[in-house]
Amino acid sequence: MKGRQEQGYEIRFERNPRRARVEFNGAAVADSSRVLVLHETRHPPVFYFPRADVRLELFEKTAQTTHCPFKGDASYWTLKVGGERSENAAWSYDDPYDDAGSIRGYLAFYPSRVSAIYDGEDEAPHLEGGASLHANSIAGWLLADAWRIGGEEELMNQFCRCLQKAGVPVSRMTIIIPALHPQVFATVLVWRDDAGARTIHEPHDILHTPRFKDSPFALILRGAGGVRRRIEHPDTKLDFPVVRDLKAENATDYVAMPFRFSDGQMNVMSMTSFAPGGFSTDHLGRVFEVLPGLARFFEVFAQRRTAMTLLKTYLGHHTGDRVLAGQVKHGDGEHIHSVIWFSDLRGSTMLSKSMAKDDYLVMLNRYFDCLAGAVIKQGGEVLRFIGDAVLAIFPIAGASAGHWTSAADPAEACRRAIEAANLACQCVDETNRAQPGATPIRFGIGLHLGEVTYGNIGVRERLEFTVIGGSANEAARVESMCKALGKTVVVSSAFAKSYQGKLASLGRHELKDVEGSQELFTLP
Repeated sequence: MKGRQEQGYEIRFERNPRRARVEFNGAAVADSSRVLVLHETRHPPVFYFPRADVRLELFEKTAQTTHCPFKGDASYWTLKVGGERSENAAWSYDDPYDDAGSIRGYLAFYPSRVSAIYDGEDEAPHLEGGASLHANSIAGWLLADAWRIGGEEELMNQFCRCLQKAGVPVSRMTIIIPALHPQVFATVLVWRDDAGARTIHEPHDILHTPRFKDSPFALILRGAGGVRRRIEHPDTKLDFPVVRDLKAENATDYVAMPFRFSDGQMNVMSMTSFAPGGFSTDHLGRVFEVLPGLARFFEVFAQRRTAMTLLKTYLGHHTGDRVLAGQVKHGDGEHIHSVIWFSDLRGSTMLSKSMAKDDYLVMLNRYFDCLAGAVIKQGGEVLRFIGDAVLAIFPIAGASAGHWTSAADPAEACRRAIEAANLACQCVDETNRAQPGATPIRFGIGLHLGEVTYGNIGVRERLEFTVIGGSANEAARVESMCKALGKTVVVSSAFAKSYQGKLASLGRHELKDVEGSQELFTLP
C-alpha cells in the first residue's frame, strides 16, 4: 500500500455566503455579508471583515506587530466596549504581500478574545489548533530528530538539508542571535549550500557600521517586521545593499523574518534562493509554522552559551567550567600546589574619598585591566576581586592540580607569575602616562608558592569558589610588605627557591601571623 503523498502548504480565500457578526461585551463590533474566509494549511478557518463593516471607533491600534513570510506584517488592535478591554483582539495586514492581497483593508479576530463570532445564525466553530504538524515533514524532523543535535552549527546544517529534501529551494541562510556578552553583540550563524554552517561572533562595534545599519537585520531587530524581496522580478525594490549584492549574483528570492525566544528576545532568520521562481507560499508556510519550535532549540544553545560566558566572566575560566560540570556541592574542594598572587591598590581609601564616584570607578577598572588582565594573559586564574585587591593562582601540574590548565612544574608557574607582574607594571606605567592629569595608579603585588585548598565555601544559599589555607594568607602578608619596603613586587622565600630567574634580596623579615622570619625578594 502506497503512503499518502504529503499535502503542500497553501492559503486560499473564499467569499462567505452568509452574514457574519462579531460580538464583544454585548455589542456587535463587526457585521458583514462580505466576509472573506482564509483557509490555511493546518490552521482553522479565519473570518476577515471589511473595515467598512467594523466599528473602528471601538478599537485602538497597539504597538504589537507580527510577521508572516507570505502574508506580510500584521498590525493589532485592542477592543474597548463598555469599560471592558480585550488586548490585541484583532489584526490586519495593512500592506499584504501578493499572495494575500485579497485581505488588504480587512480585519480578523481571535475567537478567544471576543464574546462570539457568528456565521449566519449559528456560532462559528473554531478549533483550538489545526491538523497535526506531523503532516509537515519538516515538523516531523524537528520533533523526531532535532533534539538529538548537540550544537548550533549542526542544527543549522541539518535544518537546511531538511528544507532542501522537502523541496524548499534554499541556498543560503543567516541567523542572528543577540548575545549577553561584554564584547560580543550577536552570534551569527551563516549557512551556504556549498560550505555548510559556520559561526561568527560579531562585536558591538558592528552596530555602527553601514554593513549592519543598512541591512534588513537592523530593521527587524528594531521591530519593523519582516522583509521579502522577489529579486528576479524586474520591479523589485533594491533598497538594501544585501539585496543589490544578491541581484548581482543572480539570486531569485530573499526573505528575512523575525523569530522570538520564550523570553521575548528578538532574533532574525534570512533565506536566499537561486531557483527560478524563488520561494512559494507552500515553501515559506512550512518553514514559518515550524519556526517557533526551531527557535526553542536555538534558545537552548544560546542560553548555555550565555551561561558559560557569564560564569567564566564572573567566576573565572576554570571555576565556570566546574559550575557547568555540576561541581556545586557545598563543601567540595581540592588541594592545589600553585603560585598564589595577591595584589592591592595603594591609597584606595583616600582616592575613594577625594575622587568623584564615576572617576574612581574608571580608575579602578583601569587598574584591574592591567593587573587581572596580566594574570589571565599568562595563564593564571583570577579567583576574586576583594574590594580593590586581586586574588589569583598559577596552578602547577600534578595529582593535586585536577583539571586545571597548569604549569608543568613550579619553575614554570613562577616564571608565568613574574611575567604577569612585569606585564602589569608595564601596563600601569602606560596608563599613567596616558592620563597625565589623573592621580597615578600605585599598587603592590605579593607572590608566594605553596598548597591551597580550592573549594566551594559559604552557605548553601550563597556559595563561592575560592582558595583558603595558610599559603593564601601568607601571600597576602607578603603583599603587605610592598608598602613597608617601598617595592611594587615582593616575593616569598618559597617562591624564590623555585624561580630560576634573577631576584634581588630584601633581607629577612617577619610577616604578621606567620611564624619565624624569612628572606624576601623583589625584581632586580
